[in-house]
Amino acid sequence: MSASKKLTKKDITMLGLRSSFLQASFNYERMQAGGWLLAQLPALEKIYADDPEGLSTAMTDNLEFINTHPNLVGFLMGLLISLEENGEDRSLIKGLKLALFGPIAGIGDAIFWFTFLPIIAGVSCSFASQGLIIGPIIFVGAYLAIWVLRIVWTHMGYRLGTKSFEMLQENSDIIANSATILGITVIGALIASYVKINLLPVISVAGGIEVSIQTAFLDTIFPKILPLGYTLLMFYLLKKKQVSPVILIIGTIVLAIACSFIGLL
Repeated sequence: MSASKKLTKKDITMLGLRSSFLQASFNYERMQAGGWLLAQLPALEKIYADDPEGLSTAMTDNLEFINTHPNLVGFLMGLLISLEENGEDRSLIKGLKLALFGPIAGIGDAIFWFTFLPIIAGVSCSFASQGLIIGPIIFVGAYLAIWVLRIVWTHMGYRLGTKSFEMLQENSDIIANSATILGITVIGALIASYVKINLLPVISVAGGIEVSIQTAFLDTIFPKILPLGYTLLMFYLLKKKQVSPVILIIGTIVLAIACSFIGLL
């Protein structure tokens, strides 16, 4: 263990800011390894200022494969830098890196991509659809807040040190599952609110009365069944058939125009 700290609060803050470069040299061999090392390099150079061989070994280890969540990577960087500074065994540092980057990726996906951002996007789109400038301001502000929080996660990981490993391992499933459940609930509500499909055809009955298929049948038996069905179809084509999202978007536009032209929707 090192006798004194070599890194300052400013160094850890800069580490959090440099974590933005995580995917700067993304490739399919080592994924985020290049950006991962780039972000940590100034801190490593300060830690191993009098040990060129130690710096070389640390750089080599940090160029190994890694693929984690860009918004939470600062936590892992702060944790591992604290171990580097304390002179922990290299096998421990490498082991923690391999053990944690996967769970952090899963937690980050559940919290940000499947929960927080869909909620913020839904709220922002609701305002924007009414012509209110507050919509894009909220969305940009949320992204800015997420970016600034990199610094918080990095300091948190640095302070917790090895204690964070046990805590994250014990709670990663609970955090990820809870966030996923919330995210699925929100997405379900967004489908009902923003995907709109209304059938225009009507059925003529005795006495010249016309009955709308949409309001008299579908909305009575199963409201919003068409938006749900179409969303599930898009999910099936995207997930199971690997259809390009661009193709699905274009297909949806063409289908909507064609159905509107013939008076179906």
